[in-house]
Formats: sequence, C-alpha cells, structure tokens
Amino acid sequence: MSVNKVILIGRAGKDPEMRHFEEGGVLANFSLATTERGYTLANGTQIPESTEWHNITLRSGLAGLAEKFIRKGSKLYIEGRLRTRSYTDKQNIVRYVTEIVGENVELLDNKPEGGTKPLEQKPPVNVAPLENGQVLPPLEQMKDDLPF
Repeated sequence: MSVNKVILIGRAGKDPEMRHFEEGGVLANFSLATTERGYTLANGTQIPESTEWHNITLRSGLAGLAEKFIRKGSKLYIEGRLRTRSYTDKQNIVRYVTEIVGENVELLDNKPEGGTKPLEQKPPVNVAPLENGQVLPPLEQMKDDLPF
C-alpha cells in the first residue's frame, strides 16, 4: 500500500492561468504560498520566517470554479496528490515540474474583493462538488500570519 496525499493552507500567489481544450476540458494553474513563522532559539539565534511556493493544478469542475472564485491573495485549503512530470524545452533540455494536483479545494476568505462585509450572493464554497451536485460548506475561518 502507498499514500500520496498533500494538504496545504495558504494564499494564491496569482490569478489562475486557464486553459480550455476543444473537447471541453479545463485546466487551471496557479501558485500557492505557505509560510512557516519565524522564531528565536534558546541561545537567541533568530530564525526568519520561510515561505514555500507550490505549483497547483486543478482540472474540470475544480478548474471552472477556480476561474470564477480564486484570485491572487485568496486564502485556500487544498487537498491533493503530489506529481512530478518532465518535458523537453525548446533548447532540447529536459525540465522537471513538481506540482500538487488538487482533488479538493475550499475557499477560506469570507469577504469579497475590495469589500469589507461577508459575501452575500456568493458565499465561500467548497469547490469540489459532491456526486449529487451539492457543495459542502467551507472549513471554519482559520487565522495565520501569511506575508500578504
């Protein structure tokens, strides 16, 4: 038995880049920042905060909802699996990309862009629809000290 499971809570580093395919498929790609807080060791040494950037890929229904709801700075909960793929660039050099293929995404923001009151027309949603088309409510509001 093996397990390939990734769980991240962070902020989108950019608006999703969308790719629409002729056969109707949709793909969304964006970066997600997760930050570990800085701290001070017992001997007084300062350890600065550290931000990791993750490549996120969403497909089909998740990609379509990402296009509508995810924007740079959106706070997200993402569950998925780790995937490494390779491709050959124009100079014939093999490049490797490690990414998280999202299987469940939840929006954790509770206010619209530029506004201060909670969303009324478009509430935060779990953007992974269930088999019957219903949508689960978001995780409870979480607080952290991300750099943006």
